[in-house]
Amino acid sequence: MKQDFDAIIVGTGQAGPSLAGRLTQAGWTVAIVERKLFGGTCVNNGCTPTKAMVASAHAAHLARRGADFGVIRREPVTVDMSKVVARKDAIVMKSRTGIESWLRNMERCTVFQGTGSFESPNEIRVGDTVLRAKHIFLNVGARPSVPDMHGVKDVRFLTSTTVLDLEELPRHLIVVGGSYVGLEFAQMYRRFGADVTVVERKSRLVPNEDEDLSKGVKEILESEGIQLRLDADCIRLEDRGSDVAVGVDCIEGHPEVVGSHILLAVGRSPNTDDLGLKAAGIQTDKHGFITVNDELLTSTAGVWALGDCNGRGAFTHTSYNDFEIVADNLLDKASRRVSDRIPVSALYIDPPLAQVGLTEAQVLKSGRPALIGTRPMTKVGRAVEKGESQGFMKILVDAESKKILGAAILGTGGDEAIHCILSTMYANAPFTTLSHAVHIHPTVSELIPTMLQSMTPLVGKTSS
Repeated sequence: MKQDFDAIIVGTGQAGPSLAGRLTQAGWTVAIVERKLFGGTCVNNGCTPTKAMVASAHAAHLARRGADFGVIRREPVTVDMSKVVARKDAIVMKSRTGIESWLRNMERCTVFQGTGSFESPNEIRVGDTVLRAKHIFLNVGARPSVPDMHGVKDVRFLTSTTVLDLEELPRHLIVVGGSYVGLEFAQMYRRFGADVTVVERKSRLVPNEDEDLSKGVKEILESEGIQLRLDADCIRLEDRGSDVAVGVDCIEGHPEVVGSHILLAVGRSPNTDDLGLKAAGIQTDKHGFITVNDELLTSTAGVWALGDCNGRGAFTHTSYNDFEIVADNLLDKASRRVSDRIPVSALYIDPPLAQVGLTEAQVLKSGRPALIGTRPMTKVGRAVEKGESQGFMKILVDAESKKILGAAILGTGGDEAIHCILSTMYANAPFTTLSHAVHIHPTVSELIPTMLQSMTPLVGKTSS
């Protein structure tokens, strides 16, 4: 059976449902395809569940620190993992069912459940039905990568998806991967009460960030008792009876780490291998990400790729921006481009690391004259009052144009405070617009103007 529509959307992650809403409001008929869970990664095994569990871990951490605030407890703090998971599941289910209900009740939108695969550049097969449309949008997301390392086929391990349903507290969790996903789970499970070791192949955590940020993150995690094994140049998995082991061959320390559970957090792979892309002539890069131009068009006319599967961003906010770019260009005859957006992200350890624009290393590499301002969180009244004064903030400004080039805040509230810097950058305004602003006291944001008023020339070597 064949059915014709104005548009086909494959995947119900962050970009898909909103795009369906915009198109149907414009009078288009839309088929939306979902093979498993409505809401995609963010709702089901990304932002929503992990941040819900981070909140539980934060509550346990504060309870243990009660004496620091004059609050005395009489019994040790323990965590019921089954209740943590149940709370997470309830939050996830509310979002998932809300999205599914919205789509199923959307006028001019038809929901198809099953795996979609191209039969031609304008045809998608779902089961026994072939959908046809002049406009096709791929929003299929990504999944945790499982590298072909020694022992991976023989040793039990968890991924960032399967660990979310673990109702037992690991005695000792070994996290392979010292970047965003791995560190979030490492701190979370340490606060739940597990021993935790992080194994990272490179010489520092979050190796794509500036060295001072890597050092700051390391200090925060070590202060909570998380063990770190860096320079792990020969990672392998092995069984140890009822335990598991990760071989590391580090420069210092024992050549392996033995624990009860292993979490692999070593990147993500796009869900593009079963889309039948060759039948549509759609090109991918060597990692399977769909190649797109600045307006998110693929190599095949009439087909766009949005979200994690296009390799142009790996965040919920970039996926949603993909939807906005495509919808505005199609419906409002706009000329929005991916290259117009300013990079912004956050690592949700506690306190978080938020970044916008260029890193210090990137500015130094560019060779342009620049200014830098820094402030330790110990100078931020709000942080001191909350007993959360770890970290620092820094900002980089073009010395000639006076425009803000980038900034980072490693500290409490940094994921919110960074947005006043981001907004100034989008306004293309000089840094004085922000440095002359009067911010509310006591907040984290109020130290940003102060930081801008005490900048010095940026000199030094690029971070490695």
